[in-house]
Amino acid sequence: MREPAAADDSTRLTAGRTVQDLVSILAGYGFAATAEGDPTARIAGVATLEEAESRHVSFLSNPKYEKHLQTTRAGAVVVKPGVDVPAHLATLRTEDPYAAITVLIVALHGHRRHARPTPRSSADPLIAATAGIGANATIYPGATIDAGAQIGDDAVIYPGVYVGPRCRIGKRVLLYPNVVIYDECVLGDRVTIHAGTVIGNDGLGYAPVGGQWVKIPQIGIVEIGDDVEIGSNCSIDRATLGRTRVGRGTKMSNLIAIGHGTQVGEDCMFVAQTGLAGSVTVGRHVTLAGQVGVVGHIRIGDNAKVGAKAGVVNDVPEGETYLGQPAIPIADMRRQVVYVQRLPELARQMKAMQAQIDQLMGKTGKPTE
Repeated sequence: MREPAAADDSTRLTAGRTVQDLVSILAGYGFAATAEGDPTARIAGVATLEEAESRHVSFLSNPKYEKHLQTTRAGAVVVKPGVDVPAHLATLRTEDPYAAITVLIVALHGHRRHARPTPRSSADPLIAATAGIGANATIYPGATIDAGAQIGDDAVIYPGVYVGPRCRIGKRVLLYPNVVIYDECVLGDRVTIHAGTVIGNDGLGYAPVGGQWVKIPQIGIVEIGDDVEIGSNCSIDRATLGRTRVGRGTKMSNLIAIGHGTQVGEDCMFVAQTGLAGSVTVGRHVTLAGQVGVVGHIRIGDNAKVGAKAGVVNDVPEGETYLGQPAIPIADMRRQVVYVQRLPELARQMKAMQAQIDQLMGKTGKPTE
């Protein structure tokens, strides 16, 4: 499949497309798609099943999320043949919904525009004419505030910071040197972000099509709640659709990576070199110690704790403490540690027992008197 071409901006997201139009677009890229329900329903964008409204098309590729088909407010959905869909939903059926939605994202939204601020020789900060700067905000020379960005009262923005188009930065936010906030991301009040961190970069979003990786435009954003502090050289991916969220009061050390679409609850604590894949749900007051790795599409319950270097591959229940690779409940891990520590002793006992057996069996292989 060739890379999808972006829609003309004059029609994108305004007039929208009919469901039948979407079938035709998919056909143009080699997808055998059929439509059910109202083919004239107009679709103006793509969203997740949970966040979609009547103007959106959504999709289901992972059976784990099939329950959301019953409650989604989407106007249309893309699913595989044989998947049960509520009668009121317009439906596009194709064998590869994940690849198909990639094409529809580009058709309806286009590719995100990458801002190119006009360079200046002046030592003054570069602030777009359409940016809004709050009372008593301090913006140091060398910072860039792009078009339509809104900076809250009493914010402090150090040299080398880039705030992208249409970002919303809250009151008393502190951005240390070389922090980058990509377009349309939202920071609450009293957020602190340390040097070198990037908020809102594209996630690892690619669809496997015909033996190639086709990029899925990442059209979501990152939303960070009030009183969050993020260490240096962290990266929080923007969502493919919807929002990557970090809840109020959460604290992160350095070198943290948060994948696209992940939802982090309030008052969590993430220690250095922790990494979460995409679409993870983290509850409230969760602690992840250093170098914890978390696979995608799982849930970590409220008040859970995960020990250093753990590899989390399954859901962690609320209030539990997990350790190990793969991570398991701490009581089970302690038993494993005890057994491992006894291995030298057990090996010596086994050798002694084998010697006794050999002596009893004798050279002929028969028991001796």
